[in-house]
Amino acid sequence: MRKIREALRLSHEGLSTRVMASSLGVGRTTLRGYLSRARDVGLSWPLPHDLTDADLEQLLFPRRPAGSSEPIPLPDWAYVHAELRRKGVTLLLLWQEYREVHPEGYGYSRYCELYTRWEGKLSPVMRQRHPGGERLFVDYAGHTVDVVDPQTGEVRTAQLFVATLGASNYTYVEATWTQSLPDWISSHVRAFAFFGGVPAQVVPDNLKAAVIKACFYDPAINRTYGDMAAHYDTAVVPARPRKPKDKAKVEGAVLLAERWILARLRNQIFFGLDELNAAIRPLRDQLNEKVTRHLGASRRALFETLDKPALERVSAFQIQDSQIGCDVIPWP
Repeated sequence: MRKIREALRLSHEGLSTRVMASSLGVGRTTLRGYLSRARDVGLSWPLPHDLTDADLEQLLFPRRPAGSSEPIPLPDWAYVHAELRRKGVTLLLLWQEYREVHPEGYGYSRYCELYTRWEGKLSPVMRQRHPGGERLFVDYAGHTVDVVDPQTGEVRTAQLFVATLGASNYTYVEATWTQSLPDWISSHVRAFAFFGGVPAQVVPDNLKAAVIKACFYDPAINRTYGDMAAHYDTAVVPARPRKPKDKAKVEGAVLLAERWILARLRNQIFFGLDELNAAIRPLRDQLNEKVTRHLGASRRALFETLDKPALERVSAFQIQDSQIGCDVIPWP
């Protein structure tokens, strides 16, 4: 209060805020706040003789009665988290929109701090942000499915191909006989058809059908796989060797596919690949329709909002043999 009294006196004498701030040892912003509060309540120099420090403090910094203050409205963090995956959207922009609706809301620094705390509850490690339509992560599950030949009784294992979009986690799952190049390419084609478009990048693991020579800095992409990417005007960006976090999205999707799909089919016997995929499709759709606990939206809803508008549309999904160098088997 002594400094505020002195500030009012110096202001009355016509000194600049820079000089007053230097003399009083306070910041200019703080000083301007003191003077502004004094003007708002009609105080000027000289102050009344009977005005005590307690009375001056009550005038400039009135205390609200206990229980009368309204809580600061908390932003919808799930909405903020989803909007950040849109191209060009930043926390600053979202905070400005928040303050337009709630002028008495949190300041920018506190807003960022609270969002960081909320985001930290989603995962204990650093989270990568993937703009809509930018990346598609692809891999095979570690578990296989047994398929029985109805005529001979021979058991053959089928592989589980999984593809998930970075922004929405919208997931495509299908069974194929092998992880060889023809099946690998065919699964990509059907995944693009399922998503209704092509992302800017495809992020595979370093399996032979995708990468001839794994390298931390300059991997050698399989030529046929590269031709497919060129045909669809996308880029193949393999995960770095021994860096599983580069493809953490599909690692999580594979885990979900094993738990949500394969675990539910564990007691069924399949007599053909078509029969197996027919059983996979409804479970895959249920997985995409399931509302996530943290974001309050399903993968399909997020896909429609984030990824689908940003995917590059293609006129046809059938790749010609002459363009990619191997047969693509159409899916029944």
